[in-house]
Amino acid sequence: MKLTDIFNCPKPEITIPRPCVIAEAGVNHEGSMSIAERLVAEAAEGGADAIKFQTYKAATLASRDSPAYWDTSREPTKSQYELFKKYDSFWKNEFEALKRCCDTAGIAFLSTPFDVESARFLNDLMEVFKISSSDITNKPFIRILCDFNKPILLSTGAADLHEIAEAVEWIEAKGNRLALLHCVLNYPTADENAALGMISALKQHFPQHVIGYSDHTLPGDMHILESAVLMGARVLEKHFTHDKTLPGNDHYHAMDKADLKHFYARLEKTLVSIGEFTLRALPEEEPARRNARRSLVTACAIKAGRMLRPEDLTWKRPAHGISPRHYEEALAMRARRDLSEDTVLGWSDLDKA
Repeated sequence: MKLTDIFNCPKPEITIPRPCVIAEAGVNHEGSMSIAERLVAEAAEGGADAIKFQTYKAATLASRDSPAYWDTSREPTKSQYELFKKYDSFWKNEFEALKRCCDTAGIAFLSTPFDVESARFLNDLMEVFKISSSDITNKPFIRILCDFNKPILLSTGAADLHEIAEAVEWIEAKGNRLALLHCVLNYPTADENAALGMISALKQHFPQHVIGYSDHTLPGDMHILESAVLMGARVLEKHFTHDKTLPGNDHYHAMDKADLKHFYARLEKTLVSIGEFTLRALPEEEPARRNARRSLVTACAIKAGRMLRPEDLTWKRPAHGISPRHYEEALAMRARRDLSEDTVLGWSDLDKA
């Protein structure tokens, strides 16, 4: 699926659509181009529609005394500046190379910009801009990104409704197409705190926009992502790594290619079992329709030419004869021939009065 396809005005849905899946590699390349290229290849192999990196310089993103907000037992770095400084070596040349790598692999390239300079060179590489939850109140930056006239993916982590509505107003004023991604800004997010009901709340408050989900739970059996799709998320984003056992950063709560394949297999079975949002009998139910439903049946012997009476009729299986829905019509008719008790009536057995 192309990323831009999710922004098309959807027709009324008669099935749950397959989501667009973004593998959030972030900075899990840890400054190695070979690892970054491996992440691209494995995300494509796993079936992701896009892979997303992060583009920043620590000096323009965080002050030197900015405290950690992640699980420091998993990622022990106590300062945001120190952590970001470890992984901010990739810049314009590296992301241009990764864009070419993505094109070769057949997967869309994305990277979240965290400053104006990176947004400018990333504009030439992407069809869609992603705005981090951390910038949902950053009015001047949101406006600058909107000025590139591309669709916007906006994560809503740690935001109250009025803050989301305010950011939506800024983007709508610029005329950009928009997808809002429910997100819990907690690393990792406990399953019980995934708050997937907020997907429905976003659909209710912002029906004019696409709704998705950016996940920070541990991958496990991937049921959280599956549930998000059933709640209505049309785009999914989840951290992605080539090795979940690596310490620190975003490896510990990321999925890998095996998780991604498992998710698709689970989701496919679930969507097949849900089917279409239409009420109809299935072809597989035809034997039951023919044999478990009932027909009008004679409750006693009836002589040829006699009008049928209520006490002459009952209803029994199978449904090979006149349906009980035609009960009143049958009572207005007479027997065409002698009918024995327990005859499954057909229209050929009756004449109009």
